[in-house]
Amino acid sequence: MTIPPAPFDPPSGLPITLAPGLRRILAPNPSPMTWRGTNTYLLGTRDLAVIDPGPRDTAHLKAILAALEPGQRISHILVSHSHNDHSPLSRELAAQTGAPVFAFGDATAGRSAIMTELAASGLTNRGEGIDTDFAPDCTVHDGELIYGDGWTLEVIHTPGHFGNHIALAWGKACFTGDHVMGWASSLVSPPDGDLTDFMASCDRLRATDWDIFHPGHGAPITDPAGRLDWLISHRKRREAAILQELSAGPATAQALARRIYTDIPPALLPAAERNVLAHLIDLTKKSRLTPAVSLDENTEFSLI
Repeated sequence: MTIPPAPFDPPSGLPITLAPGLRRILAPNPSPMTWRGTNTYLLGTRDLAVIDPGPRDTAHLKAILAALEPGQRISHILVSHSHNDHSPLSRELAAQTGAPVFAFGDATAGRSAIMTELAASGLTNRGEGIDTDFAPDCTVHDGELIYGDGWTLEVIHTPGHFGNHIALAWGKACFTGDHVMGWASSLVSPPDGDLTDFMASCDRLRATDWDIFHPGHGAPITDPAGRLDWLISHRKRREAAILQELSAGPATAQALARRIYTDIPPALLPAAERNVLAHLIDLTKKSRLTPAVSLDENTEFSLI
């Protein structure tokens, strides 16, 4: 079962009020990986937090600055994770406003031990582009509270889609970045994505009774528990499908993706292969599979 995305096609560059003190500006970067584009959020009424400034784009920078009303300024810039559609504009926005950039760390922060080993052995990310130059002014930690003028955000480290990924709780609302999107399931692409961590982060978010999620892509999620339940069951179904295919004999991530992901556009098959590889690594860690050689996309995996 697939949950169809909620209708979502706002114009880019225009601030849209979502709640008192919260506006969203859509970046002009639609693609097969970003859908309509990246959601940038402006939180506050006087001193504002900008959440996920987005890709390096002059028009989007101008749109964010133009959204400032008389008496308003940007006091904080917060980045959910350092993919190229979320973090690069933070430096230019900081230079223009003097606001510091807050994030969990650079592009390697929060990476799990096994993914660190795989990266050192030569496994590279072939999914979404990584902002390898990203470095925050202020490093935040899980559970930390960030205070602003009339708003407070709690940092929730949610690795899985990316090691340095954070969600930001604003009361019973949560800015979920790319961990829970209002469009599709998240890409988990090793070595920067880790499915074991991803599932644990889903379980952690599921333990709170949220009213709404504001995702990095797509419309607001008004049934957070239902969306998380779908996301968890979706991954479990993918795991079951992989194990079923491997019961017929060893296979690579590429071969498995082409057999299992029969309902997606060809342009998304490379991302599907990375998702399958994430499952294969997770299943290897659980002692369910064994790789013929090393843990990579070219290795055949077999059932134990």
